[in-house]
Amino acid sequence: MAATKEMEVVKGLDVEKYMGRWYEIASFPSRFQPKAGTNTRATYTLNEDGTINVLNETWSDGKRGFIQGTAYKADPSSDEAKLKVKFYVPPFLPIFPVVGDYWVLFIDDDYQYALIGQPSRKYLWILSRNPRLDGEIYNQLLERATAEGYDVTKLHKTPHADSPPEEDDAPKDTKGIWWIKSILGK
Repeated sequence: MAATKEMEVVKGLDVEKYMGRWYEIASFPSRFQPKAGTNTRATYTLNEDGTINVLNETWSDGKRGFIQGTAYKADPSSDEAKLKVKFYVPPFLPIFPVVGDYWVLFIDDDYQYALIGQPSRKYLWILSRNPRLDGEIYNQLLERATAEGYDVTKLHKTPHADSPPEEDDAPKDTKGIWWIKSILGK
């Protein structure tokens, strides 16, 4: 079997410019997200200690499911955009830390869309500052992902409402039912 080349990641990521809300345009399905999730998004906020507060939200069955975590540079001495993200699960009773890789593989000059992956190539996200992304840009990101060794046929486009919901627009899934369902593959 041919050796898989090392993925190229963004160097010199402007972390402050990266902060804010990002909408998931497409992703590889994962057991960490509900299969029928809509309006999925991530909001990043810089903490005083240089770590990043991560709020991931999705709507499923009319309820807002969410999980909060922390992101930090995998190697503080490197200029590569290789981050670690830590969440405690289950979200309704945070006990167990789960740490994953979050590598910024591409970001445009204006920080309006990004391609996120990780070394095993099991996870891939296309993110945008807006819930809709131009088809030509989307296809360019698919080409980049393919060049990095991803099977883009696994990508699932995330449905978004015409007007993105606000946090208070739906009841919260305070019991973490979405998380339990996602672990069971529903």
